[in-house]
Amino acid sequence: MMRSLYSGVAGLKTHQTRMDVIGNNIANVNTTAYKSSSMTFSELMSQTTQKASGANATTGVGGTNAKQIGLGVKAGAINTAITTQGSAQSTGNPFDIMITGDNFFVVSNGSENFFTRDGSFYVDGAGNLAMTSTGYNVMGWGVDETTGNIKQDTVTALRIMSAANMTYPPEATTQANISGILDENDKDVTSANGKTVNLNFFDARGYSYTAKFTFKQSGEPNTNVYSMELTKLLDSTGAEIDISALDFGNRTQQKMETKVTLNTDAYKWDRTMLKTKDGTKDIADLTKIFNADGSLIDTSNNATAAKEQQEALDAIAAAYGYEGSTNEFLNLYITSPTDTTQQLTMQQLLGNMRSGTGDQLLPADGSAITMEGRYFEGTTVVFNKDTAKLESVGGSTTNLGINAAFSQLGGNFSDITIDLSECTNYDNKGTSTIGATSGDLDGPGTGCGRRLGDMIGVSIQKDGMIYASYDNGMTKLLGQIATAAFANASGLEKEGDNLYSATLNSGEFDGIGVDITAGGGYMSTGQLEMSNVDLSSEFTEMITTQRGFQANSRIITVSDTLLEELTNLKR
Repeated sequence: MMRSLYSGVAGLKTHQTRMDVIGNNIANVNTTAYKSSSMTFSELMSQTTQKASGANATTGVGGTNAKQIGLGVKAGAINTAITTQGSAQSTGNPFDIMITGDNFFVVSNGSENFFTRDGSFYVDGAGNLAMTSTGYNVMGWGVDETTGNIKQDTVTALRIMSAANMTYPPEATTQANISGILDENDKDVTSANGKTVNLNFFDARGYSYTAKFTFKQSGEPNTNVYSMELTKLLDSTGAEIDISALDFGNRTQQKMETKVTLNTDAYKWDRTMLKTKDGTKDIADLTKIFNADGSLIDTSNNATAAKEQQEALDAIAAAYGYEGSTNEFLNLYITSPTDTTQQLTMQQLLGNMRSGTGDQLLPADGSAITMEGRYFEGTTVVFNKDTAKLESVGGSTTNLGINAAFSQLGGNFSDITIDLSECTNYDNKGTSTIGATSGDLDGPGTGCGRRLGDMIGVSIQKDGMIYASYDNGMTKLLGQIATAAFANASGLEKEGDNLYSATLNSGEFDGIGVDITAGGGYMSTGQLEMSNVDLSSEFTEMITTQRGFQANSRIITVSDTLLEELTNLKR
């Protein structure tokens, strides 16, 4: 009689435990990455009143089964559906991460590692990726500074917002390319100033500059031959940088007939003095520019004299229609009438005018003189007349490029190798598309250079790799989130705050972890894993548990009634 009472009590206790499990599941229905638990029952023990016996062949009596009376029930096991994936909840927060698969995030409180499926992270004041609920650091692998790749070693805290990661260092431009159509009918190409192409580049400190290259077409019959020269170098403020010390190509001849005429409406020559037309103002005195023998006066040791000399030459060039292009004017040439193998430059003609001697003099009355060509510092670009494709640069048919030796300017400049192989001379209805870009022909990347970049964003890839993006167009690998995988994830022990710790039955964590993609899993950003509690199942289990509790309470009630009848036998 007493056995049934204790069986009922055991039933009540066990069903109450099951109700505790169900209640905890329902309470955590909205807990991030919560894994529901379930409970199984097992009988407590049995009292054997008669053991089983075997059959007797001699007497022909059969065997009998054991007589056992059960003594109640107990909780057999409480299992956690830890490998059952919860639904995804979109948050839009880039640091909210959901794991798809059986892996776990590794987090640390500074002394020991824990494991979680709760990917609600943020960046703390020290720049570390951490859990929003506990502040525990998210663990992962750093970047090998030598190779730039992830080094999978003992997990460490991911400090993604360190001072070193907030900026991306600048780099000098070392490669560039000029490509597109250089149309021979383009008015800019055929003009005296030529077609200008701008190349923007950086030095080693991230300062930006603009190099201006000019293409000029040769005269008939060599209209497929062009000069390429570096005319100006500007800094980021637009200020011009002196490039006189820079060697760009070689001193080269270009044949192109040019008529040079003095603007007689405003100027006139009075022997060696250029004056205004009315003779009231002296513009330039050749005796202060050239020696008596016609050679240029050396002003290298006298800055004031050098400035006055240059201003006088600029004034003469402007009087002949070459304002702002003094070097162009002085390097125009004509063949000597006494020696056809010798070319006389405009500078030499002015010198002859000063000395009053020489094979060729500049017309004193300002009448036109036809110059046959010019000298320039640069290179010659030749296109094939039949195919309109680039044929040679600087006389080379194999190396279709040129080196701009900006390092000769000192400072933080680097030489830039300019590739012209994709230039063409096609007809484009008089419009040239030629342009210059930094980097090689494959696009921005190698050798293109960059300014200092400030971090503008952080992204986390499916494999847990963390990349920073910068406002100079660069990206940088900051680290990778490590994960842990266990042979028996259900063997993990709950530690509260959505954390688990390893046990002997789950398998040990090796301290390194695994790449989540190794097991077919992946991470999703902007999402969190929801609880995998199924309310319909929990309510169903609640009903059966309630009925089981009621039935066990009836065992106690009926047993009490029987005992009462027993005690009432004696009155």
